[in-house]
Amino acid sequence: MPKGMRIAPEVASRDAQSVTFILAFGTVRQMCRLQTTFRTQGQAFSYLHRYRTQFERVARERFALGQIEDGLIKLTML
Repeated sequence: MPKGMRIAPEVASRDAQSVTFILAFGTVRQMCRLQTTFRTQGQAFSYLHRYRTQFERVARERFALGQIEDGLIKLTML
């Protein structure tokens, strides 16, 4: 697993899966959630890993802009 990123399990919804992960911004840790349209948690994790670099970049940009909702940086599929 890449340094600075930790994935946490997410409660399944009936229509889609989301993946919650934590990014390190120096000494700050920020929780992020990627909402997907996949039916299984495995598919959602695989998608996150495949596009990890892009999601980290977007999350860092949103963090810099202060786009944090309910303590989360909320992301959607690319």
